[in-house]
Amino acid sequence: MIFKLVLLYTSMNKIFIIEHLEPQVGEWTLIEYTHISKIVGKENLHFTNVKDLKDRETLSSLGKVSKESVKELGLNDACILDPESPHLLSPQNARPFKYFIFGGILGDNPPRKRTQEELTRFIPGLPSFNIGKMQMSTDNAVYTVKKIIEGTSFDKIKFQDEVEIRINDVESTILPYRYAIVKGEPLMSQDLIKYLKEH
Repeated sequence: MIFKLVLLYTSMNKIFIIEHLEPQVGEWTLIEYTHISKIVGKENLHFTNVKDLKDRETLSSLGKVSKESVKELGLNDACILDPESPHLLSPQNARPFKYFIFGGILGDNPPRKRTQEELTRFIPGLPSFNIGKMQMSTDNAVYTVKKIIEGTSFDKIKFQDEVEIRINDVESTILPYRYAIVKGEPLMSQDLIKYLKEH
């Protein structure tokens, strides 16, 4: 029990940085960012590269917000989560880092390697790690890294690849991403399910 409490304490001293890489904070993006804030806590979340003043004001209730890119912050004890990295994140190799940087990207199918192209290659001094090669939503990526920081190895986390959202009796939509399984269900904001059904 003491060991588990120490791991939990350690994870809560970590900062999750979302480098916003979309033109604006759209409704889908805001839903994911809100979910991330609930997963890790407002005090552990930092949004960077948010150029629009209105977007910064919107996100300020979810975490710290900066106009500057993470590329300008000069962080040393940081790593980047990039599916193209050859190194898998583990509880052991995550331990030295305080900052975990994610690309705030709405996924494409097939993936366009945007984290590598728009983030990793501009900060060559920082190490990068993957959490599997299958594309995840940003909130699922953050959840997975949080679990790893807390001591769960990647191969012990259960996932589901692709989720079908039933819109009505005859229509559904497929989300072609990887989702962590939490309490027997894919990790997904109820607000996102509502959004998909209404749009």
